Amino acid sequence: MPPAPNRASRAAWTALGFVGVGVGTLGVVLPGLPTVGPFVFAAWCFSKSSPRFERWVLDLPGVGPMVRDHRAGLGMPRRAKVLAGAMIVVACSLSIALGVDRLAVRLAIAAAGAVGVAWIAWRVPTREAVLARRGAGEGL
Repeated sequence: MPPAPNRASRAAWTALGFVGVGVGTLGVVLPGLPTVGPFVFAAWCFSKSSPRFERWVLDLPGVGPMVRDHRAGLGMPRRAKVLAGAMIVVACSLSIALGVDRLAVRLAIAAAGAVGVAWIAWRVPTREAVLARRGAGEGL
């Protein structure tokens, strides 16, 4: 995708990209906060503003390959899906048990966690399954 046509647009997309990098970086150390999603967003923003920063995100160790996999439609490795679901369950359980007293808030946390786990399980492709389907299609 070519960068935005004017300087103000590129500056805005660059700023949003760095917000994504910041949130993703926090997600590395804070349980319950996503990591890869914000970096995917950052790479998308940088694709509209700065090919250099886009390449930087795509080349980051650890997260760069996952962003490239997402762009290629490969989804998440099975192990990462299981780990992400487990982390959501742990974070929500701890929040419910230790963080709030009100039943309505506890139910909201449980519902949000259930939606997150369901989304990862059923909507995010599993990398191994996608590669197997692609491999089977090549033999035709």
